[in-house]
Amino acid sequence: MTPTSAGTCIPVERSMLENVVDVIDRTENLSFEHARRLADREAAKRSTNPMLLAWYDRLRGVFSPNVECCEPSKPAWLVYAQSRGADVTVVVNDMDYVFVYRSTESEDA
Repeated sequence: MTPTSAGTCIPVERSMLENVVDVIDRTENLSFEHARRLADREAAKRSTNPMLLAWYDRLRGVFSPNVECCEPSKPAWLVYAQSRGADVTVVVNDMDYVFVYRSTESEDA
């Protein structure tokens, strides 16, 4: 996923998120990569074979995927994920990082 500047989209607010799991990590200068590993682990506890659909990095001001805004009330990356079946959102350190996942288990299983 190629990141895009968050300045090009509506700012994300906690009230826009669904099925939120909060993760707090007191590591000083928590990197995106570390936050992603934490989020991946947390998503795996709550979803079968979670697939990352979208993410937001407030500290660097970037998000992915790079999609055109399609709804005036939410960021495009979030609309993208929610419209594709996102079922868990992991928020790291009070919205510093947001990761949105979907379970990839078939509904027939």
